[in-house]
Amino acid sequence: MMEPVPISGEVWGLRARLAVPVLAFGGTLMAVTQTVVVPLLPDLPRLTASSPDAVSWLVTATLLAGAVLTPVLGRAGDMYGKRRVLLLALGLMTAGSVLCALTSDIRLLIAARALQGAAACVVPLSISILRDELPPERTGSAVALMSSTVGIGAALGLPLAALIVQYADWHAMFWATAALGALGLGLAWWTVRESPVRSPGRFDVLGALGLAAGLVCLLLAVSQGGRWGWGSAPVLALLAGALAILAVWWRTQWRTEQPLVDLRLAAGRSVALPHVAALLAGFAFYANSLVTAQLVQAPAAGGYGLELSIVATGLCLLPNGMIMLALSPVSARVSTRRGPRITLAAGALVMALGYGVRIADSTELWAVMLGAAVVSAGTTLAYSALPTLILRAVPIGQTGSANGVNVLMRTIGQSVCSAAVAAVLVGHSTVVEGTPIPTLGGYQVAFAMAGAVALVACAAALAIPSEAVPEEAREPGGSGGPAQETALEGT
Repeated sequence: MMEPVPISGEVWGLRARLAVPVLAFGGTLMAVTQTVVVPLLPDLPRLTASSPDAVSWLVTATLLAGAVLTPVLGRAGDMYGKRRVLLLALGLMTAGSVLCALTSDIRLLIAARALQGAAACVVPLSISILRDELPPERTGSAVALMSSTVGIGAALGLPLAALIVQYADWHAMFWATAALGALGLGLAWWTVRESPVRSPGRFDVLGALGLAAGLVCLLLAVSQGGRWGWGSAPVLALLAGALAILAVWWRTQWRTEQPLVDLRLAAGRSVALPHVAALLAGFAFYANSLVTAQLVQAPAAGGYGLELSIVATGLCLLPNGMIMLALSPVSARVSTRRGPRITLAAGALVMALGYGVRIADSTELWAVMLGAAVVSAGTTLAYSALPTLILRAVPIGQTGSANGVNVLMRTIGQSVCSAAVAAVLVGHSTVVEGTPIPTLGGYQVAFAMAGAVALVACAAALAIPSEAVPEEAREPGGSGGPAQETALEGT
């Protein structure tokens, strides 16, 4: 990987001031890339001469690749350099966009979407870079902003894609993300310095392969269970395979001298409970955008639908991203004053309150947008606190892999949410003008389920130990050390 040529301190000062917004741009772009395909899904079988089942893999492939590669690339970043792996992930995402823009072959499109999934590691790697490089007083707000980019990008991706699809050829959407990806890659290469913090050792190839196999089986079963049937032989075989593979993986990781994931560290309450909370928060967060998009597009003949177009639906979701952007510095201040454990608990409680609003009224547009906004506000608090809890609990040499696992848990939560919501809505449906659609009661059950999960996340947050950072996390050059106080001088 090319390294920047030696340059003056003044130029590095300029680059340092741009590093945080550039990393945030990369995180937002990652989330945009994951969501832009959604408006195309109904038309892609016709556009690609393929089946709806084949088209569904454009979402599944990105999900699987991201889930598998996030912890693996996080560990690689700890060992070989976070900047180097970050640039690799952004490069794969950009290459995937270019390939999508150049083809209509469904097989190549699926492969390209898998390449784009590699960018899921951008957020945890960026958070680790910020911990290594920023002075302590800047870390909290920067980490909160990075965590919020997931929701910001998801809110921006849908209206952006809908507008492009409505007024241009569908390939233009991927050319747009390719151009943005190239811009993000170039800016990251120019502004982000390589962290001096490394965790030397041997990369656990067998551990990476075992984790990949187990996650593929698990997430494939979860994502396709509704389509294939939860009692079908393929789904049951995948779930059994995931259980067996992950059990063996856990045992071997526990005994490996240099494991991919340090399970002894991860099993402690200070790390395990934030991972559990991440899974639950991911579930609660995803139900908001997933259910809202379907609800506002439902036909009015069902007694509650607003029949909004896909563009109008995207615009309804857009304020949620703006709320997350505006509240990220607020969440950082709350964590500084009250601690990230309290911020996480408060965020989960606000999410539950938002779903209470959704249950009370989901027939008026203003009520729908208000409830969604409250959930987004709670998500900002929760998501900003999670990486801070991880950074406080793990040694500095393991921040990439630990944050990668935390993001993986969010991904699993979102996948489980998608399957659970689909099952609820299918089970609460009625026929309107010859077409089965979910009932309003079905949506309310989905909101109640997400709200209950958010309350469990609140309880998990309150159970997290509140003691200070362990001594092993304060290694030389680590958080608060001289290396960080000067690395981004002037930011």
